[in-house]
Amino acid sequence: MASKHFWLFQITLISLNLVVSSFPDYSRMGQLSPYYYDRSCPRLEMIVRYNVLVAFKKDTRIAASLLRLHFHDCIVDGCEGSVLLDDTIDMKGEKNALPNRNSLRGFDVIDNIKTDLEKFCPCTVSCTDILTLAAREAVYMSGGPYWAVPLGRKDGITASDKSANEQIPSPIEPLDNIIAKFTSKGLEVKDVAVLSGGHTIGFAQCFTFKRRLFDFKGSGKPDPNLDTSLLSSLQSVCPNSDASNTNLAPLDSTVDTFDNYYYANLVNNSGLLESDQALIGDARTASLVNYYTTNPTLFFNDFAASMVKLGNVGILTGQSGQIRKKCGSVN
Repeated sequence: MASKHFWLFQITLISLNLVVSSFPDYSRMGQLSPYYYDRSCPRLEMIVRYNVLVAFKKDTRIAASLLRLHFHDCIVDGCEGSVLLDDTIDMKGEKNALPNRNSLRGFDVIDNIKTDLEKFCPCTVSCTDILTLAAREAVYMSGGPYWAVPLGRKDGITASDKSANEQIPSPIEPLDNIIAKFTSKGLEVKDVAVLSGGHTIGFAQCFTFKRRLFDFKGSGKPDPNLDTSLLSSLQSVCPNSDASNTNLAPLDSTVDTFDNYYYANLVNNSGLLESDQALIGDARTASLVNYYTTNPTLFFNDFAASMVKLGNVGILTGQSGQIRKKCGSVN
């Protein structure tokens, strides 16, 4: 049945193939554009959308996983697909860095998209662009905003677990540190507040927030700012033992829906992660939290804009990098 639907998608693109010749060839210009692949791979966005949809119907959690995968790629040495690379004898990459080990998901979805694209337009679309598009589709399928994705990135040829360990924000580090990590990439304080809103979908493992439940900052007591009813619920999901470390708790009560409830949770002291709850306690971000709580349209617009900014961090274009034939290894 899925195969039948896929070929129906192909038929709908016939008209597109007839008109792409009217677009400039951005791939020859060496610049990012939503139309970059219109000549060289006009089926691209439909293939990405189909594969993400298939995965999403099997497991709605995949939406948050793809969004997180894209963020963890871009925040570490820029958006160049390094998070997708497997370890080699000569390179210890990002997949098994502490923030990613047994945590990142969605690699199979990206690989499936790449396999399909290699059939229709071989050696044309970078894995980095695939991941960037997949993140957009994941957000949109969850009820979030849709935005034009500038394309034309190349893939990097190396990865570093050290870079991942140092550059990925931790849910328990001070907000000042997190802001510094964002601004070092050319992002702003506003982007911290906006992109954190991606936590409106998905789950977190207990070890990422458990100290708030039992030993907040070494006090031997729970975080006094955490809503008491949420505290009780979380303690039942995450008992105070190592055996519960990988148990999952929803980041937001509307865990499968991309909305602005995340910010309402922060206002009500019901943010799951310390790094999230800190946004309402800092003057630089609190006003944004309050704005987004009452204005979902503003949040959606700002999230789309911040995702475009994120997707431009440290990119490789033109003669830099390569188009990987397989996303897990360099050519």
